[in-house]
Amino acid sequence: MTTTRADGFSAAERAAMKERAEELRAEGKKGAKKADGLQAVLDAIAKMADGDRELAERVHVTVTTTAPQLTPKTWYGMPAYAGEDGKAVVFFQDSGKFGYRYSTLGFQDSAHLDDGDIWPVAYALQAWSPAVEARVVELLTTALS
Repeated sequence: MTTTRADGFSAAERAAMKERAEELRAEGKKGAKKADGLQAVLDAIAKMADGDRELAERVHVTVTTTAPQLTPKTWYGMPAYAGEDGKAVVFFQDSGKFGYRYSTLGFQDSAHLDDGDIWPVAYALQAWSPAVEARVVELLTTALS
């Protein structure tokens, strides 16, 4: 599965995510909750305008590949990924949500991005590229360290 495509999920990727949701449901109550969260994220992404949806799909693949310990869920209607405590660590806000000119990749206070007395916790996202993916992976790795 490629993680640098800019044109959204392939049919195979969509099928694999649906299969994973079914596997989680089959695991019982805890698995069903994870499956419901995954489905809510996929549904939120599906409702986005094309450009935002493509970015959100790439973020989703990158987060779930880089940080499989995070649980997909929606947070204020946005795709988010939570730690063991159920609190969002990272989220994606599409530009259409509030009429912004860019989408946002944001981190909550549980992310370990601290760097002195001031550090960024939100990043404008306008396009996906291998360099953007590498930076997101770096941020996730740091956030979860």
